[in-house]
Amino acid sequence: MFLCYLSLGVLVFQTTSLVLTMRYSRTLQAEGPRYLASSAVVVAEVMKILTCVLLVFKEHNYSMRALNSVLRQEIIHKPIETLKLAIPSGIYTLQNNLLYVALSNLDAATYQVTYQLKILTTALFSVSMLGRRLGVYQWLSLLILMAGVALVQWPSESAVAPEKEAPSTGSQFVGVTAVLVACCSSGFAGVYFEKILKESKQSVWVRNIQLGMFGLVFGLFGMLAYDGERVRESGMFQGYNTVTWTVVALQALGGLVIAAVIKYADNILKGFATSLSIILSTLISYFWLQDFDPTGVFLCHHLGILKRNLIRTCFILLLTEMGAQFTK
Repeated sequence: MFLCYLSLGVLVFQTTSLVLTMRYSRTLQAEGPRYLASSAVVVAEVMKILTCVLLVFKEHNYSMRALNSVLRQEIIHKPIETLKLAIPSGIYTLQNNLLYVALSNLDAATYQVTYQLKILTTALFSVSMLGRRLGVYQWLSLLILMAGVALVQWPSESAVAPEKEAPSTGSQFVGVTAVLVACCSSGFAGVYFEKILKESKQSVWVRNIQLGMFGLVFGLFGMLAYDGERVRESGMFQGYNTVTWTVVALQALGGLVIAAVIKYADNILKGFATSLSIILSTLISYFWLQDFDPTGVFLCHHLGILKRNLIRTCFILLLTEMGAQFTK
């Protein structure tokens, strides 16, 4: 139980910190060139691979021989199992780059709430790929969530105030488009990865290493194709500072935290933790970054998300407790 709450707490911290820190890093006015988003994705994949290797090393009692045997057996000697991770890895790499694009054009709070459309896409892919069945209430909740996100994007009077500089329409369109594509990719990749995990007995950390290997290859290819000239001119680590390294570390931590949540908690509690991170992102974005002015519609929708998740979580916990009492 301790590991369950610990993993959820770290998830709240990681999600909130990553969005806010990345938004801050992409809007920070600093001397010299801005760091390359494609480079940050590559470095994050390297960090994730190294961390997962250390975790596998720990699982096998710090034995180099056992580590070498496991990696060779699970990755090299099972090429088909390894290649299965190429699809979600490529999609996750695309998604990570889209995240930078979105947060370069949207405020952190609006991004967080809009990105919750991934709940709907995940449900659709779960039904089509895993054969799950959702009740009427569940589909209705998803549709209400989607409508709420649309209302959040509706412009308010304060957003067009002449004395307050606002992002251009084109910039907002780019940001929203990036989020929508990321929602679709997140839903498909998440369900596909879940399907792979449930059909195999491999360690979650080994699977993350396989993901990271393909992610590193796709990331390097994308960096050279998109920013190759800038990398040759100023290097891969141009524009890096303390904030940039913090963003990279938090992004690498994300994959590990999700794996821990899958292992020690469940998706119900994960949804509640995500809602809590949205609240924190909104408050910090308003009071600290001062790049977001919440409207009444935004707050009503925001509280609605938290209320639905809270009621659902408490109801399931109550049923679990009642079941435990009857089995005694």
